[in-house]
Amino acid sequence: MTRRGVEWLSAAADDPAACRATWADDPRAPYMLSTGRYFEVVTVDQRTGIETFDQLLRRGLPFGPTVLDHKSQRVGFFLGSQSHETFVHHLEREEGTPPVYRYLSRESVVVVPGPMPLRGDRYEWLRAPTRRPMANPLRPVALATMLVASAELLARVDRYGERYPSAAAFALTAIERAATDAG
Repeated sequence: MTRRGVEWLSAAADDPAACRATWADDPRAPYMLSTGRYFEVVTVDQRTGIETFDQLLRRGLPFGPTVLDHKSQRVGFFLGSQSHETFVHHLEREEGTPPVYRYLSRESVVVVPGPMPLRGDRYEWLRAPTRRPMANPLRPVALATMLVASAELLARVDRYGERYPSAAAFALTAIERAATDAG
């Protein structure tokens, strides 16, 4: 994380100077920040969150800082403040079923990793802030769309796993189909 990223994040703290002092003493230290003023956060279960993160990244869609909480197995996507209405509007427009999520806005808090967490720490940046994120009206749209798409993809993978619980079951089905097609 850059110095500008630290400045932006610490500005969201109830006491920005104390936050910066904590991170100066221990750059791995997690810190609790208020949501709603500078940013809002959408959290989902880790499996859906990692898939969504991967889809956003691979497709080059706009998204902001992203945090992973290993213990609670949740991923948090940072959005600009006042994104809730746009996010919900586009989430409801999607054809699939949206995943269960939590939207953290005013009077909520999020725990973030310090600027230099190590692998294995409870909190980890998947994408750390490098500066104050530029306002982008497409960020909540992209997140809503990819959350639903990722949830649908994972549901399909689960159904496939039920149908073919092992590689042997898949191979047996393929052999039976080949024998039926040849006969």
